[in-house]
Amino acid sequence: MAKRGGFPGGGMPGNMNNLMKQAQRMQRQMEEKQAEFETKEFEATAGGGAVTIRISGKKEVVAVKINPEVVDPEDVEMLEDLIMAATNEALRTLEEESAQNMSSLAGGLGGLGGGFPF
Repeated sequence: MAKRGGFPGGGMPGNMNNLMKQAQRMQRQMEEKQAEFETKEFEATAGGGAVTIRISGKKEVVAVKINPEVVDPEDVEMLEDLIMAATNEALRTLEEESAQNMSSLAGGLGGLGGGFPF
């Protein structure tokens, strides 16, 4: 008499265990990548090097360098704009690298979701 219902050979519980192990491994990898990423620093300049901003992977400004030649008490607004531009560029660089790191990890999801027959 043929078996009705269930999963032939008990394949699904084994697959579920494999999926859980893969998910746990991926979570560890993500945590490791995040910790590694937070130790990195990103730098950007504005005004042809007049202002340099360095930020950490934790999105904290760790250094600001201003070329004394651009410090004009009559034009503080320009200096403010250069600082803002350099900071925003450093943040964009950080975000781009973060997205690349996460997409490389997501590439390991091939077995999750793709192997189901429904």
